[in-house]
Amino acid sequence: MSQRISDIQPDRLDAMNSGTVEATTLTECLAVDFAALMSQALPDLGETTVTTMRAAANEGISRRMALAGRMLHEAYGRDAIRRLGAHPSDTVRGWACFTIGEDTSLDLASRLDLIRPLADDSHFGVREWAWMAVRPHLAAEIETAIALLAPWTTAPSERIRRFGSEATRPRGVWCAHIETLKHAPEIALPLLEPLRADQAAYVQDSVGNWLNDASKTRADWVQEITARWASESTGPATARICKRALRSLGKLK
Repeated sequence: MSQRISDIQPDRLDAMNSGTVEATTLTECLAVDFAALMSQALPDLGETTVTTMRAAANEGISRRMALAGRMLHEAYGRDAIRRLGAHPSDTVRGWACFTIGEDTSLDLASRLDLIRPLADDSHFGVREWAWMAVRPHLAAEIETAIALLAPWTTAPSERIRRFGSEATRPRGVWCAHIETLKHAPEIALPLLEPLRADQAAYVQDSVGNWLNDASKTRADWVQEITARWASESTGPATARICKRALRSLGKLK
């Protein structure tokens, strides 16, 4: 049975809202009271900011994360990363991601340098917020972004290797589409090719999902790429990626 917010024990919810423990499931992430957490984690923050956060309680979590990032960047500037980026709460570390997204003074290379530690965070939620927070900037300079992210595909950490693939998915999840990649997915080959036989399932799923996204608009290209990969890389990792990539096309047959 899937967890419901009402299933969370009150003392557990209090601990998450005080910022002393991490959420362990998506349901727990959704249950966090941002205003309560903000007042506990950042007691020097003005009441106006906390009140604004409280008024947004019924907004979706992505909107609230972006709002928190914007207000905290306004309150603390670049120092927000230091204050938030190593906090025990995964939600607070997620806010740090969005302060990086909000900083208009950063060029793309600097923005990626700042987000990289959070992209390698131990918590699944922080890693998702990391790419979501910077994705609009990647989309705005997609070819530059791909060039900057290509070296990440050889990183020792599977979390870093996955980042470029997940952050540039043509359709993605809980985010705007990247129209350029929906129609010209070949632009992203410098990110995808090095990962076609990655041994981490975490990376395989992302690459397969990337190609499945692209198959909605460029089925011919995805079929061509997966056929080539399957012939050139005969191991189980590539086979798993290709199966995931073609799953939507299989439904259309």
